[in-house]
Amino acid sequence: MENIDQEMVKALTKTEIEAIEIFYSAWKQQQPELLDEVCTPDWKDIPLAPNQENGPKGLQLIMKQFIGQFPDIEIIIHEIFGTHERAGVRASLEFTHNNELLGIPATNQKVSLALHEFHHLKDGKLTHTWHLEDWFGLLIQSGAHFGSSPNDGL
Repeated sequence: MENIDQEMVKALTKTEIEAIEIFYSAWKQQQPELLDEVCTPDWKDIPLAPNQENGPKGLQLIMKQFIGQFPDIEIIIHEIFGTHERAGVRASLEFTHNNELLGIPATNQKVSLALHEFHHLKDGKLTHTWHLEDWFGLLIQSGAHFGSSPNDGL
């Protein structure tokens, strides 16, 4: 029976869940420096954005740019699931599209982009994050994929 207990899958710890929640709350709180508390110094953000530095500092610079352009930006966590040192997060990135983004003119409408991210953690800190954002959702919500305004209809 002892071998069975050692082979059981362990749940995410409270510390791991809190680290993930702080990681995402840094956007709404407009405090990119919170990443230093919950990420290892050599944290891997996969894939890196063009010209993004490695480690938390690289994402902090991107966060500052987004926060400057879209002050109401926030990430809403819908679900955290996983096992000890491995977590999946289903969330959404939400903001008012009041400035051009990725060549898409401002619509002044609230937009929501789905996020699907997977994290590795060690000692309660994030070591790796694999992320996928639904940027096509921005095209649809802005009407840019039709070459028109979202208010023009189809």
